[in-house]
Amino acid sequence: MTKDSRDDANARTAALATELRALVGKLKRRLQAQASIGDLTPSQVAVLRHLDGGGPATVTALAQAEGIRPQSMGATVAFLEAAGLVAGSPHPTDGRQTVFSLTPACRERIGANRAARQDWIVRTIRNRLSASEEAELARGIELLRRLVEGDQP
Repeated sequence: MTKDSRDDANARTAALATELRALVGKLKRRLQAQASIGDLTPSQVAVLRHLDGGGPATVTALAQAEGIRPQSMGATVAFLEAAGLVAGSPHPTDGRQTVFSLTPACRERIGANRAARQDWIVRTIRNRLSASEEAELARGIELLRRLVEGDQP
């Protein structure tokens, strides 16, 4: 491979990466527009995602996960608790701490939001893609999965 062909290949790869990043961002915004938890800040949403995916946690654990001070996380959790989205219970081994988890109402809202986003994707695929394009999309998803789940260099 000559220097010029390597430069061309690198330029194509860089352009592809730029386009992919922009498109993924646009898809993320479209999905967020389909359903939302409400008027929550990104840090509040991050806490809910952490509790949804990782299970109950203390303020300290949440702060560490988000890379912020426990005092800041305490304010975030207090807001979510007042909004009825999280509930605290005593830590099983350390009575000085409280373990927070999602409330049933919050879990219901999260489920409804996921269903709304899934419905939008299904409707959009059906309305905008042919059967052969849908098959191409499936192949593209497999390639994206390889990018995301592949071994780190």
